[in-house]
Amino acid sequence: MMEKYIQIGHGSGGKLTHSLIKDLFYKYFENRFLAREGDSALLEAGSQKLAFTTDSYVVDPVFFPGGNIGTIAVCGTVNDLAVSGAIPRYISAAFIIEEGLAFQELESVVSAMAEEARRANVLVVTGDTKVVSKGQCDKLFINTSGIGQVEEKYAEIGVGSGIRAGDKIIINGSIARHGMAVMAARNFQGFKSDISSDCSPLNTLISDVLDTGAGIKFMRDATRGGLATVACEITRLSRYGIDIDENSVPVDENVRGMCELLGFDPFYVANEGKVVMVADAADAEKVVQTMKSHPLGRDAAVIGEVVDEHPGRAVLHTGIGGRRIMDMLAGGQLPRIC
Repeated sequence: MMEKYIQIGHGSGGKLTHSLIKDLFYKYFENRFLAREGDSALLEAGSQKLAFTTDSYVVDPVFFPGGNIGTIAVCGTVNDLAVSGAIPRYISAAFIIEEGLAFQELESVVSAMAEEARRANVLVVTGDTKVVSKGQCDKLFINTSGIGQVEEKYAEIGVGSGIRAGDKIIINGSIARHGMAVMAARNFQGFKSDISSDCSPLNTLISDVLDTGAGIKFMRDATRGGLATVACEITRLSRYGIDIDENSVPVDENVRGMCELLGFDPFYVANEGKVVMVADAADAEKVVQTMKSHPLGRDAAVIGEVVDEHPGRAVLHTGIGGRRIMDMLAGGQLPRIC
């Protein structure tokens, strides 16, 4: 049932977000491209398959340890294309700027975007600029769109149609860094923290893995809603169950400490440089070792398995020997995190 008013939780990536998309946007925009429910739409241009994605960034604060709103804008768009099996090529950038924003701050954001685009080997080819009156926007909002090329053999990676019981769940490193870096900057100004965002373009790491020929069944970047939400999305798409081993999931100790201090579960905290892959069991070790040879995958690990049991549910096997269901959050744990 739709809510009477939009809540902050509708932007969380959890149950309210999925409900808003399904019950409102899909209701009016329904078509075969949206029905795939991937991070990018898979389009045809003659014989060529293209991935097309868009995203908006409203992170608060605009600057945080390890990056800024411009860093996320490019990396998030590149990653949404890359986890869809695409080679990212082109990006658009539209800026909504609040009157009074320091020009130097805007230049820092644009400079960061240019640097990340170079790292990812993509071009910013078009854009738009709007300026609104003081108080009608919180400093700066950015919208991006991206286009990439997709080989036919990777066309189903973004929707997970090939997932089967026995497949392994793999992540390229420690979780929750981005969310905790932003929360520290938001709530503890002047407090020095060792936590920095993991914001990075993942396309080169992903292409290294795909180039091995490993059987990659599904990929998704664990942004809003964190690892737990991706696990739930895998079960929803595949109708299998998922077992996650808590002890196998990398979490930096300082991140874990910040989560405990602020009362957050790291499994639900946003990341901006983490890809979750579902891989054929026979290729799991090859995938992990390939990731470990890349700077963005040094802490890669197998963290779980697709199972026949408890279909449609993700279960966390805890460090103390218990089990608990991992469900999507109903509301927003961390608003304006990206």
